[in-house]
This record gives sequence, structure tokens and C-alpha cells, in this order.
Amino acid sequence: MRDDPYIVPGLMRGLAALRAFTPDRTEMTLNEIAAAVGVSKSAVFRTVHTLAEAGYLLPVQNNAAYKLGPAVVRLAYGYHAGRELLEAATPTLETLRDRIDWSTHLGVLDGRQILYLLRFPATGGLSSLVHVGSRLPAASTSMGRLLLCHKSPEFIKRLYAEAEPGTAAHVLQRRERDAKRDVVVSVGNFESGLCSVAAPVHDISGEVVAAISVTKMLDDVPGDIIKEVRNSARRISELLGGVPFAKD
Repeated sequence: MRDDPYIVPGLMRGLAALRAFTPDRTEMTLNEIAAAVGVSKSAVFRTVHTLAEAGYLLPVQNNAAYKLGPAVVRLAYGYHAGRELLEAATPTLETLRDRIDWSTHLGVLDGRQILYLLRFPATGGLSSLVHVGSRLPAASTSMGRLLLCHKSPEFIKRLYAEAEPGTAAHVLQRRERDAKRDVVVSVGNFESGLCSVAAPVHDISGEVVAAISVTKMLDDVPGDIIKEVRNSARRISELLGGVPFAKD
């Protein structure tokens, strides 16, 4: 591995420093971290300082020692939560697709984009051209608009601070309209003739962590489709320990 030109030594040193912490060794001085990593104190100083600035290490004992910081917890939670989300959503979205014959999706907000984590295409017709891993502008999609509804105005202003002038104001105006319902219905907004319905997925803390959507080429969205999407989102939320809204 040391001969691999693509390896970043500083990153490997940082990962080694994090791995040095164990349930039996929850706090270490700089000297102890250097010994565990196998480098000098001066060599590990910048690594530890960077990890501390990023929240992966937390200074204790008046900066004489370090322990794992909250960023490590968030990283671990994100891994487990991500697996749990996919496991909960997959059978529900497959069943929903089979029941209504609309393409079904699961997505999360990633910056100003929606990242598609799951996709189950409808059996007939051109209902969805996206695939797993696709990214689309959040403000233009039903899932993105829904997830932006659950972000504060301050968050949105920061998110779109470097976008085209007026973008943040436009997103906030649409957010105000979208927030009046627990689902977002889009008819021809992203693509002419494309209908879409999105609903939120809540985790055990009640936070909206993802959205599901259905899409199909139609002139309008039947009311029973909205009900199906809402109840499917509720089902996934229940599997994650969250209960978002009353079942229809």
C-alpha cells in the first residue's frame, strides 16, 4: 500500500489516529497518539489539529489530551441510518410501484441537489429517466421541494448564497406555498406532461431524513395516488421508528 501513488499519506495518518482510540483507551495525549500511529509528535501534530478543527477529535484536560468528537458519532450514525433507510424503503417502494404502476424513488438532499438512492421504474410508458445515483436540482423536483420545506429560511439563504441572483428568494417563495401541505404535487413543472408526488420520510427523532416520490406521464394526478404515496411514506417512517402524519 505504501508504494501506491494514489494513497494520501496525511489521510492515512488521520485514519490511523482515529483508529487508535478504543473503548479501553478513550482519551490520549499527543505523545500517545503519535506512538500509536508510529510517527513523531511533531509529525502527528497537524493531523490531530486538523481532526480537532473538523470535530473528529475533541480536546480535553485543558488541551492536554483528546477524545473522539461528535463528527465521529455523526459518521457512524450516517452509515447505520443509511443502511436502515434503504432496507426500510426498498420493499415499500417496490410494492407501491406494483400497485399503482408509477415509477417510485427514494432521495435525499445533497447540497442544492437531490440524490436518488432508489428507483423502481413503472412497467409501461416513459415514466422516469433517472437512475440510482442521479442528481437533479432540488428546487426543480418534487422531492427536492418537499425536503426544502423542512429546512429553515436561514438554511436556504446560505444554501443558495452563491447561486444566481434571486434564486434564494424564488426558492423561499415556493417553499412557503409547498409547506401548506404534507406532500408536494408537481404537474409539468420539471418536464412537460410529467406528474410527480413526493412525501417525507421521518426517522425516530421525527426529523425528515429523505423523501419518496412517484412519477408518470399524465395530465393530472389522481387523488388516490396522493393517498398511496402518503401512506407509503408513513410506512417507511414507521419502520424507522418515526410516525409523521395520520393515515388516510
